[in-house]
Amino acid sequence: MPAFLFLLGLGLLVAGAEVLVRGAARIALAAGISPLVIGLTVVAFGTSAPELAVTTSAALRGEPDLALGNVVGSNIFNVLVVLGASALVAPLVVSRRLVRLEVPLLTVSATLVLLLALDGLISRVEGAFLLFGAFAYTGLLLQQSRRGSENGIEAEVAAIAGADEGPGGRARRIVVDVVLIAAGLGLLVLGSRWLVDGATTFALALGVSELIIGLTIVAAGTSLPELATSIVATFRGQRDMAVGNIVGSNLFNVLLILGAASLVAPAGVPAPAAAVRFDIPVMVGVSVACLPVFFSGLRIARWEGALFLGYYFAYTGYIILAATHHDALAGYRAAMLFFVLPLTAITLLVITLRGHRRNS
Repeated sequence: MPAFLFLLGLGLLVAGAEVLVRGAARIALAAGISPLVIGLTVVAFGTSAPELAVTTSAALRGEPDLALGNVVGSNIFNVLVVLGASALVAPLVVSRRLVRLEVPLLTVSATLVLLLALDGLISRVEGAFLLFGAFAYTGLLLQQSRRGSENGIEAEVAAIAGADEGPGGRARRIVVDVVLIAAGLGLLVLGSRWLVDGATTFALALGVSELIIGLTIVAAGTSLPELATSIVATFRGQRDMAVGNIVGSNLFNVLLILGAASLVAPAGVPAPAAAVRFDIPVMVGVSVACLPVFFSGLRIARWEGALFLGYYFAYTGYIILAATHHDALAGYRAAMLFFVLPLTAITLLVITLRGHRRNS
């Protein structure tokens, strides 16, 4: 029964996110918001909707480890698996805008979460601060969208939104889109409840913490919309959308979702010492790693995507060994600390230098 509830909840989350994105994107286009901003806001938020539903539900029900684990695990999964798998399909193009604004902002926000978690708690006040950052970032994007409209994007937006349907057709389309949004939200709420129930039962049955379940099973499950969106976008040749979706989703995960969860939780979201020592620094590390990789010729090569995937398997292996207290943990930790991490640092430094020479 727990497995059935988990899978059913996961299916409802994916379906709800898809329906929500379709309805919200059409309304945003009809309101005159540029396609670029829709990709960084509506699509990114829509694919992050499962994380929002699961995280806030877990926080309200007194399961903060699951809430924090879902956000941190999803961000790690998005960069290492979703970007890695998409780059294996085809080398990804990176917009200069992402390198100059979104990726540095993602690195700063991830570092901020680490600093806020050092005392063992992300309080409600700190959650409100993160939430304010999400609104400020969205406002900045909307302002840039209006500038784009002044430069002649209105015709493109009107064509996509179906401006030639006439007043009656547009009114019917808006009603349909509102219904889609309501249905998507309903599916997300129901799916998140079942997913959290199933994940909690899994944690108890397996004898591992809710943090580990949130970092692995729940994080991978709620990141399926990002995975599907980015891979489909890559296959269709819209590779900049594949990258923008991940960066935007990770920003929303940290600022909006973790902020909302900390705000609605009665005493904020506790940050377990294990997460502060390892998992949150890994989230910061993968965010920092994006900058030199993205900077190198404004593209993500296949070998870089394979490197990302390899690191996710290494990360998952570590948390499994740590959760089971396996005898191989000490040797595994030493290999990561004294071989893998220094090699990664050297690789990123070389990538950065080559990118700097190419762009200078």
